[in-house]
Amino acid sequence: MDSTINNALKRKLFIITLLSGTFTMSISQSSLSTAYPTLMKFFGVTAPTIQWLTTGFMLIMSIMMPISPWLLNNISFKKIFLGVVGIFAIGTLIIILAQNFAMAMLGRALEAIGVGILFPSFQSVLMTITPEEGRGTTMGFAGLVMGSALASGPIISGIVLNFLQWQGLFVIFLLIMIVIFITGLIYIKDVMPRHKVKLDSLSIVYLLGIIGLLYVVNQAGSQHKLSTNLIILLVVSLILSALFIHRQLTKDEPLLDLKVMKNFNFDLSVLLTGFSYISLIVVTIIYPLYYQNILHTSVLVSGLALVPPAILLSILNPLTGKLADKIGFKKTLISGMSMIVIGWVLLFFLNMKLGIWPMILIAMLIEGGNAFVMMPATTLGGNSLPESLIPHGTAIITTVRQLLGSLGVSLATLILVTANQNHGLSANLGLIGYHYVFGFFCAMAIIGFVFALLIKNQKD
Repeated sequence: MDSTINNALKRKLFIITLLSGTFTMSISQSSLSTAYPTLMKFFGVTAPTIQWLTTGFMLIMSIMMPISPWLLNNISFKKIFLGVVGIFAIGTLIIILAQNFAMAMLGRALEAIGVGILFPSFQSVLMTITPEEGRGTTMGFAGLVMGSALASGPIISGIVLNFLQWQGLFVIFLLIMIVIFITGLIYIKDVMPRHKVKLDSLSIVYLLGIIGLLYVVNQAGSQHKLSTNLIILLVVSLILSALFIHRQLTKDEPLLDLKVMKNFNFDLSVLLTGFSYISLIVVTIIYPLYYQNILHTSVLVSGLALVPPAILLSILNPLTGKLADKIGFKKTLISGMSMIVIGWVLLFFLNMKLGIWPMILIAMLIEGGNAFVMMPATTLGGNSLPESLIPHGTAIITTVRQLLGSLGVSLATLILVTANQNHGLSANLGLIGYHYVFGFFCAMAIIGFVFALLIKNQKD
């Protein structure tokens, strides 16, 4: 009896340590935008340059995600976790000591390496150590940690920066990571089965195509057009990506086993988690612009208006996980996509200047729907695969989600600017541009709803 209680306690402490590391890294990922003006002044650089602390972070993070299955197969998870925390802590220390932008960018790159490895890995571990019938609940708490951290990052950094220098924000991250490293030494165990394979260096070279695609998508969104150089890079990136896909499908022991894409439920899960993430991130980016440019609110109010939807998302994430375990994933996913569709339909068809409270309520509907879709879809994808392929599945889902999220933001920006310019309005100021954005993502949400209908319920 005592040993059973002791094992249960150790498992809880394992999960708490794992999720604490993920939570801290998630906050650091989203908290930097609040400090941009201060960092621009400190390093003496322009806004597009300082933006690379986020853009570069995202690119490096994305290339590390597909490598995570190889790491889980060849290195003990305890070493991976401690290594990731250590790399992140070193990167954070470099940022604290940085006296120029290049040093800050180096530190940010090290942080991105840690995040890129941990995000798919921790999901793989949670699904591996949890029985299938309880995975929805466990992954719901994972969604709570990631969602609440991403949403609260800018708020937390704003509070800290109000009392401390910008370095103080990273000092807090560093102290937390030191504590997590110490607890990781005690509570993190080697829980993943390993099957050693040789690292395919050529596949890693081909992975540069994904970085190229993400770079083109982001630059196209910020420049509002595709320049000749971007078109050339796009073609090269597409070729490299195609070579990567071909190599993964033909090698006996690929870096990332894309054969999991032959599973119909898994494919739908990838698309659904991507579509829901698009809705979440587009609301996060477009809503503040709408508040400031159409409703003429202050920057502070536009940020605080995002808090209620973020709170609802955090509350619902663990509940929807339990719901998926109880009623099945198909019904849960259909419910979530219905909420997202209704939210975008309201935004599109209420073709008028909505006040801040109706906009907040619609945002809560869309982000609430995301809680019913993103992590349940991720869990369904893992449940559709044999345990040996779960790391490959979660790496694919997280990578595609990142790519689609970036694509969604860039498309929203392009549509907004192009529509306004075609109607003779200054960029981002005209209501017509938002109307086109809402219409486009309404159509995407409807497509996602159809995907949810196609899910084959594993409880049938």
